Amino acid sequence: MNETTASDALTVMVVEDEPKLGQLLVDYLRVAGYQTEWIADGEAVVPRVREAEPALILLDIMLPGLDGLSICRELRAFSSVPIVMVTARVEEVDRLLGLDIGADDYICKPFSPREVIARVKAILRRVRRGDALPAEPALVIDEVRCEARFQSQLLDLTQAEFRLLKTLASAPGRVFSRDQLLDQLYDDYRVVTDRTVDSHIKNLRRKLEHICSDCEAIRSVYGVGYKLVVQTSDGRP
Repeated sequence: MNETTASDALTVMVVEDEPKLGQLLVDYLRVAGYQTEWIADGEAVVPRVREAEPALILLDIMLPGLDGLSICRELRAFSSVPIVMVTARVEEVDRLLGLDIGADDYICKPFSPREVIARVKAILRRVRRGDALPAEPALVIDEVRCEARFQSQLLDLTQAEFRLLKTLASAPGRVFSRDQLLDQLYDDYRVVTDRTVDSHIKNLRRKLEHICSDCEAIRSVYGVGYKLVVQTSDGRP
């Protein structure tokens, strides 16, 4: 177990039994200004959280002693600490999509440590805002005017980008495959490839990040597709 000494920083608990990956996450979190606590044995997590609850937990699914899903369920019996599940198995994605186990988010391996840090910052920022302010819709889709507003700002979208965003916003949190998104792009049956979707998603992200650089509104799910993760005008997260 490793810990920083800065007493005024938020603590992120890393629950990971792979030494190299655990140390990598700890190093990046420390550089980002967080205290860290690293636990490799699943059985030790719940007692430690009862003793000293961290600001957030990065929780691997495959662990010795007690698996991450079981740990998450046990923690939710007494704690609302933000939990980000980490999985290397694509088949776990369906179980995590609904986050019915009580997790706040999930990340698929392999991942960039910088992406993890961005997720941690975004979640902790939302938690702090949630303590002080009621949640407001981040994304509003106006199908009549073919307009979309993100954090009250009008997005300058092409017709294809609007259709993609409307499709993603129809079921926030659901993963849409490239083929499913491709079916919504054009109505003139032109021949396009699934890379066309990637190009439009890249442009959409750029426009959303121009308004909120720390908001990861559209998330890639490795080997599956894309999903929307912001709150929409009907209150769905």
